[in-house]
Amino acid sequence: MARKKNSGVDPRYQDKERAALMRSSRKSVFFNKKELAAINEYCRRFGVRSRSALIRQATMEHILRELDENHPTLF
Repeated sequence: MARKKNSGVDPRYQDKERAALMRSSRKSVFFNKKELAAINEYCRRFGVRSRSALIRQATMEHILRELDENHPTLF
C-alpha cells in the first residue's frame, strides 16, 4: 500500500479547512428554454462536464467583483 506524502501541515488543520469549505446550503435557479439552451451549448462547445460548477463559479465571480468594486469608503 502506498503511503501518503507528509505535507508538513497539521491534519487537524486540514480537516477544519475542508469542513469550512463544505457546501451545506442549497439555492434553486430557474432558467427559461433559451437560457438553458445557451448553457447547454456552452458546455458542449467548451467541454464543461459540471454545469453546477460552471454556474456557481460564474455567479461567485460576478458577486465578488461587484463587492470589490462597491466597497465602502470613508470619504
